Amino acid sequence: MNNELPNKHLVARSFGNAAAQYDDVAVLQRQTGDELLERLSLVTLKPKRVLDLGVGTGRNLSLLAKHYPEAQLLALDIAPAMLKQARQSYQKSSGLKRWLPYAKTPHYLAGDAEHLPLADNSVDLVFANLSLQWCDPRTSFAEIQRVLRPDGLLMFTSLGPDTLRELRQAWAEVDDYPHVNMFYDMHDVGEAMMAAGLAEPVLDTDRYTLTYDSAMALMKDLKILGARNLNAGRRKGLTGKNTIKQVGDAYEQFRRDDLLPATYEVVYGHAWGGQLKQQKVDGEVRIPLNQLQGRKAV
Repeated sequence: MNNELPNKHLVARSFGNAAAQYDDVAVLQRQTGDELLERLSLVTLKPKRVLDLGVGTGRNLSLLAKHYPEAQLLALDIAPAMLKQARQSYQKSSGLKRWLPYAKTPHYLAGDAEHLPLADNSVDLVFANLSLQWCDPRTSFAEIQRVLRPDGLLMFTSLGPDTLRELRQAWAEVDDYPHVNMFYDMHDVGEAMMAAGLAEPVLDTDRYTLTYDSAMALMKDLKILGARNLNAGRRKGLTGKNTIKQVGDAYEQFRRDDLLPATYEVVYGHAWGGQLKQQKVDGEVRIPLNQLQGRKAV
């Protein structure tokens, strides 16, 4: 694993700036969140403490509360502005129920997945939807293993290296600078999980295709989402209109049915904390990591 990781201060600032408009364009985040929650529903688990790691605007926090009404929810994000948005979203979705005497209010924590502000063995479930791709996997999985109780569960999604491959290729025809963030592949993620001591890691990949009228519309959405180019070797300074036009022209080679595709490779994974556990996901076949192959679907 030799990907150069983005500066976390830039990550926090970028997502903080995106907080107010994030939900307007977070199509992929909703799809992967729903899929992750559906997978979670197949697991027999009664967590006392649930960590929404990279809570974002809090959309999944309310759904986790419905899944586990007795659990104490912890909402953690690297961007304080996102936490503020998550708090407002949770209060709105809870309505008057939040004033009931038995209602549990989530704890909101500003923090980084590589340095979790939580005690050892303090969490029963870690739910992380499209947040771990900004982290060093060995460090973040070691932290997750540290805070998970021995019978705790990690469920997550991340982005794989084929994400935005069309945009990457279009930029490559214009200059030699990296313009699209690079992400770890499934096998690197699996190795990091095993190195951290997580038990029974299971991984698979899926592909999603979003469509746009123009390359500019895609880049505008990425900006709103806070998914800016955070590569250490990125070009400094502003990008000129002529360069953007060249990228748009290069992207046209991918146009189908009058729309431009944007491919996202999503890695789905789960593992147990501590030693090998008896709980199983219904109907699942466990495959050694060295035999894993991504299943591809659009």
